[in-house]
Amino acid sequence: MTRLFNEPSAFADEMIEGFVASHGRWVRRVSGGVVRNTKSTPDTVALVIGGGSGHYPAFAGLVGQGLAHGAAMGNLFASPSAQQVYNVARAAHNGTGVLLGYGNYAGDVLHFTQAKEKLRREGIDCRSIAVTDDVSSAPIEEHTKRRGIAGDLTVFKVAAAAAEAGYGMDAVMEIAERANHRTRSFGVAFTGCTLPGAETPLFSVPEGRMAVGMGIHGEPGIGETDIPTADELAELLVGKLLTEVPDGIEAASARLVPILNGLGSVKYEELFVVYRRVAQLLAEAGLEAVDLQVGELVTSFDMAGTSLTLFWLDDELEALWNAPADAPAFRRGAVTAEALEETAGETADVELSVPEATAESQAGACRVLAALGAAKDVVDANAAELGRIDAIAGDGDHGIGMERGVRAAVQAAADAVGRGAGAATTLYFAADAWADKAGGTSGALWGMALRAVGDAVGDSKAPDAGAVAAGVAGAAAAIMDFGKAKVGDKTLVDVLVPFRDALTAGVEGGKSLADAWDVAATTAQQAAEDTANLLPLMGRARPHAEKSLGTPDAGAVSMALIVRAIHNTLSQNTTIKENA
Repeated sequence: MTRLFNEPSAFADEMIEGFVASHGRWVRRVSGGVVRNTKSTPDTVALVIGGGSGHYPAFAGLVGQGLAHGAAMGNLFASPSAQQVYNVARAAHNGTGVLLGYGNYAGDVLHFTQAKEKLRREGIDCRSIAVTDDVSSAPIEEHTKRRGIAGDLTVFKVAAAAAEAGYGMDAVMEIAERANHRTRSFGVAFTGCTLPGAETPLFSVPEGRMAVGMGIHGEPGIGETDIPTADELAELLVGKLLTEVPDGIEAASARLVPILNGLGSVKYEELFVVYRRVAQLLAEAGLEAVDLQVGELVTSFDMAGTSLTLFWLDDELEALWNAPADAPAFRRGAVTAEALEETAGETADVELSVPEATAESQAGACRVLAALGAAKDVVDANAAELGRIDAIAGDGDHGIGMERGVRAAVQAAADAVGRGAGAATTLYFAADAWADKAGGTSGALWGMALRAVGDAVGDSKAPDAGAVAAGVAGAAAAIMDFGKAKVGDKTLVDVLVPFRDALTAGVEGGKSLADAWDVAATTAQQAAEDTANLLPLMGRARPHAEKSLGTPDAGAVSMALIVRAIHNTLSQNTTIKENA
């Protein structure tokens, strides 16, 4: 378990602060993560990687000469926000474009895609690569659904070396895609990992058993078996991966990089015993191991487990893999040390402007702040339970993520109200803060929801019931369009849609906003409970659908709790106009 921490919700920020303080030779902090602290060659492609914290050396440990130019660092097991990715990419940009690299998880895809689109709108050539090396997370015919685990390293290393060598963006992108196609990983776990402040691990494995096919966020395995001997484990890992030799490769004489990765608490000595047999099996198959790696490269806090990655080389990939690199956690050959960047310290966020608003809208902004405060209180009271529910088939970070998001939203909304903002601007401030601090899929979606309501209510008049209902409808449309979830997928959409429908019906039927919201909140509560009978079809819970039967979706539950808490503020509201 994680023993050394202060406030669990502050763990990621304090970890980054300590990492930068101890690795200033390589990195400096920027808003959203870290970038190289050394000068980069002008007019070369910049590689910016990232993902949730909790996987060191990934991702910050791979920032340095010959490797990544920057890393966006999210909360524990949660993707960095679009704003974090954008900030790091802007700081790392060398003038020729930015390649974004990340593991293929729903939250990462959402946020990195948003950042990419924003960078492109500013005229920066930005591409992205989602690593899909985990063979256990989807069949080969659905390889685009596979998640990224320890194979992140191979894709990032060769892409970075290509950028360092002066390849153009098209060539760097091709190299990254080729490396991704030629990388396969498979892993096992003996115990789950425990997040800071949690009393129990995200999942458990029965004594004497081994989970097969787990993910680096603590997702449960897709099967179990008795704990094998070290040799038997090596045979399981190698045997599985050799059934998936990438197209175009003659396995009998291929050269490859084997990576035996420890996930947190399996000791190096144990890994060496396993690798002894891995090496024998690869040689027996006629394969030549090149620059093998044994150690912790992508971890999952204190998870007891290991994964094997096979990176199938060609001449160009091998040269790029062997190219010099100097990062805190990965060094290869000798690099010519570059001078430190003249810019020192952390970059500051730009203060958002507050447009003029009417007195009626400013009063509405106060009610927005009250509603967010109620949301914060109910999330704080239920964060541990939300994490427990999420850990049934997911990664258990929902409670912490919601806490970080709603607390940031309240702080941002209070700042907006204090500066005379109207209802819409207050919601925009809150939306951006929620998405930025929460990260993950839920952060992106709640940010969209608040922004959609802000678009509907505006800053020029007191928000009325019709505008609020329209805002909720806009939130549902935006979330379903962007996240692609629909009713029945076991997500917060299963609560949002019936809530929207009930609220719209009540308002159009002449009910006051408070009364219509009351009925809709009751509908939302029932819808959240009903998700217990659904199988998840989206997100990290999808590969473990059967495990979640009988348990409601954490995102659905948190939404139902929040809309009920908000009703308590609406029932006292005198600044939102009701229908006649």
